[in-house]
Amino acid sequence: MNWVSPIKDDETLEKFKQELRKVDDKYYILFEIGVGTGLQLQEILKFRNKDIRDKDTIEACIGTKNIRRTFNIPRDLKEIIREFTEGKDPDAFLIQGHASSSTALSREQAYRVFKGVGKNMGLNSIGAQTMRKTFAWRYYKATNDIYYLQNLLNHASPSITYRYIGEKPNVEVVLKKMTPEENERSRYILYKDGMGKKRIKELMDMGVSNFITFDAHDPRVQNSVPIKGFDNFMPPYQFIRALLRMEKNLIIDKEHTIVISPDEGALDRAVYLANVLGVDTGMFYKRRDYSTIVNGKNPIVAHEFLGDNVDGKDVIVIDDMISSGGSMIDTARQLKKMNAKRVFICCTFGLFTDGLSAFDTAYENCHFDRIVTTNLCYQPPELMEKPYYIEADMSKFIASIIDFMNHDASMANIYTPTDKIHQILAKYNSREVSGLDI
Repeated sequence: MNWVSPIKDDETLEKFKQELRKVDDKYYILFEIGVGTGLQLQEILKFRNKDIRDKDTIEACIGTKNIRRTFNIPRDLKEIIREFTEGKDPDAFLIQGHASSSTALSREQAYRVFKGVGKNMGLNSIGAQTMRKTFAWRYYKATNDIYYLQNLLNHASPSITYRYIGEKPNVEVVLKKMTPEENERSRYILYKDGMGKKRIKELMDMGVSNFITFDAHDPRVQNSVPIKGFDNFMPPYQFIRALLRMEKNLIIDKEHTIVISPDEGALDRAVYLANVLGVDTGMFYKRRDYSTIVNGKNPIVAHEFLGDNVDGKDVIVIDDMISSGGSMIDTARQLKKMNAKRVFICCTFGLFTDGLSAFDTAYENCHFDRIVTTNLCYQPPELMEKPYYIEADMSKFIASIIDFMNHDASMANIYTPTDKIHQILAKYNSREVSGLDI
């Protein structure tokens, strides 16, 4: 069985149409309607002149379940149909068989003509589905909207539609967030024995065109896919939006707010957020005892602070994850000892591997005021009920990423949400006494 392919070259497509016209105008019109609308051959052969003349759309039932779909008729095709049906009986079939017959052209005869013309042109993959596949391929190349085609063609999944038009899908891989232990293990695998690179290459060979992760702990992972896209998205806008919704009396300026990094690894996040908010930044660094190993790690002896005075200021602590939470609680405790007014902890991934009891105790002791994490990982039901917890919803953000990816649109505004943060701050700062629902 020969695989039928779309005609992708414009010059070849036009020559094929003209060769059909030399055989008979009805084959040319038949092919124009199929390529212009995406209708199947057997559906077009059922039309009478009145069904399609001067119409902008036409409905047809497709598939074994007779699913009704609406097909658009482009303006230029509408004019071609009008000229072809001019002066003809409205009740007659649009594409008739023999000149002396009132019956419609048979599907077999149309196939034989298409196949014969294709063979004469050296095109061996021409068949009854060529019209529809050509329409679908050209529409996809013009819009990148595979989901519209999937629905129009009544396919069960986008992968079927990709295969139908002879295109490889734009496969995306979302990398999961790992615990510190998993991260260290994967880092060893990635950089020492090369197995990580091998696995990623396997994904590339499967057709993966872009890798997506959120707040990657180690940016070096992108070195394993140097010829593919690697997108790392950060959630500072979602943090600020969630925090401002819950706290109605914040004053975001250098005199009242400061952004703190709990360690060296989160400094870039803190610097960016501080610059966007127009406030100062500070950093804790972890002083470890490298002569001792506890649970496979060198224990933290103390958190030393580098930065401006936090006395009387609201502090936003930003990091990529909360694992057990011991170091984050210790950071918050030290900030309160330094007379910070309020401490707001913002982390992309709240794992809470040792449970919530330590955070409950720290909250009761007024060591912190709020914890903001995203819903990118599992959230225990008891966490959602805590008075100190705020969820930063990422669902709309992820939907935007998928939409932009599918349409090959620029994601500059998603990568750097500076303008969006400025807009939400302007709304917040201009709120009335009753508050503003941001």
